[in-house]
Amino acid sequence: MTEQAIELDLDETGVARDLPQPVHQRDEVQQVPYRPVQFRDDDLPTALERSAAWLRRAQEWLGEPLDVIAVHLDYDDSDTGPYYDVKLLCNEEDLAGAPIAVRAQQAQVATN
Repeated sequence: MTEQAIELDLDETGVARDLPQPVHQRDEVQQVPYRPVQFRDDDLPTALERSAAWLRRAQEWLGEPLDVIAVHLDYDDSDTGPYYDVKLLCNEEDLAGAPIAVRAQQAQVATN
């Protein structure tokens, strides 16, 4: 059996270009191992709702449950930013779309 390299379409931060992005301007996918996907707001339920909505969209895109190893909650009581900071620590391979690429490769091999 010949191993074939899986080609991923990644942006400059190493995540898939078509990964659903958090929609609010305060939220972001960060750049560390087990990447935190951050949701910041002065209202905790709103930050949690946005994180849940993003997680649903990302799992639909991925076609399987996203590997989230932790949910981190922090706060900032300074006057410089939103009070709550919710982070989902997500598997880098999932955010890069590796499961999608593997399934596409398997489908291509099956049709050949």
